[in-house]
Amino acid sequence: MLDVQKIRKDFPILQREVNGKPLIYFDNAATSQTPQQVIDAIVDYYSNYNANIHRGVHSLSQEATDAYEQARLKIQKHFNAKQSHEIIFTSGTTHSINLVANGFSSLLKKGDEIIVSALEHHSNIVPWQMLCERTGASLKVIPMNENGDLILSEYEALLNKNTKLVFVNHISNALGTINPIEYIIEKAHAIGAAVLVDGAQSCPHLKPDVQALDVDFYVCSAHKICGPTGVGMLYGKEEWLNKLPPYQGGGEMIAEVSFEKTTYAGLPHKFEAGTPNICGGIAFGAALDYMNAIGFENIAEYENELLEYGTAELQKIEGLKIYGTAKEKTSVISFNVGSIHPYDIGTILDKMGIAVRTGHHCAQPIMDFYKIPGTIRASFMFYNTKEEIDAFITALKKAIMMLS
Repeated sequence: MLDVQKIRKDFPILQREVNGKPLIYFDNAATSQTPQQVIDAIVDYYSNYNANIHRGVHSLSQEATDAYEQARLKIQKHFNAKQSHEIIFTSGTTHSINLVANGFSSLLKKGDEIIVSALEHHSNIVPWQMLCERTGASLKVIPMNENGDLILSEYEALLNKNTKLVFVNHISNALGTINPIEYIIEKAHAIGAAVLVDGAQSCPHLKPDVQALDVDFYVCSAHKICGPTGVGMLYGKEEWLNKLPPYQGGGEMIAEVSFEKTTYAGLPHKFEAGTPNICGGIAFGAALDYMNAIGFENIAEYENELLEYGTAELQKIEGLKIYGTAKEKTSVISFNVGSIHPYDIGTILDKMGIAVRTGHHCAQPIMDFYKIPGTIRASFMFYNTKEEIDAFITALKKAIMMLS
């Protein structure tokens, strides 16, 4: 069992007030909060060994390089990648997806097909639309049902010899649905298609094993996993990363440069042009250390308790409708109350110190499916409590009464 009160002391921001009220932070699906241990790693870097990496012979550069590459090894171990050079540092999930989409520009042609799901974040839709415009490939969509589950029979019907790529999120940011990615990957591989999984929402709650999944690409962002913004990861199987051309040109990604010809560096540096977010990469590793010390099984069990408790309490409110009722879901609850606009409720909740997300959550196709402008989304992490949920329910009832 988690000692939640002890864990909460690790997060300085949870001790503050907002609008004169104790902060209740239920916007974790947008970004998680950062523990002191990760903040300390950031301060330590800038205080003691701030230097550019890989190219310096002086001590600070070597220390920074060692710490940065040690973080890559931590990420490799966490996701169980076969090789450390299969881990590419990026600025986040969106950067990772665009890197892969750009690389496939030279591998696709007119008549090829790529598949996404109806549950995707815009960052796992728009790059593929742009790829189709560049290559003449066509985009197919796995539909969803009223519960927020993908219709797998429709997915199977979409797969054919022209399917080259399948892209799906592990967990929906808008609904919390946990997608059956093992099945999706297996079916795609059976017809020779590659698979990219957007793990932005899954990595805070689960511990994906990329080798066990046999996934071709897996992407995530550190700021969802108690780390800093501006850094993330692309995992790619070595054979796929070797097929893709560099995404950007510049320093670090080269082997030799002349005005006549440039040759590119090997993995992972081929995709890491320029000075990286060194401190961010180191802090990413520190964040994984922190969460692994708590234990992902413990995290998942506790967050499921919060989900069940919060769902049961919300369902007691007259006129409240929850969107996304899949059997397999994580600690995200999207809802509306009658005809009240979600923005209005979110604004009043903020006045009471409660942070939730309102709007379409960068998932407009989902909102279009339900024929709504958006939802109120409460998303929980392992540092939240049932007492906070109780305070949230009380504040929500006040907001409803004020707006009715």
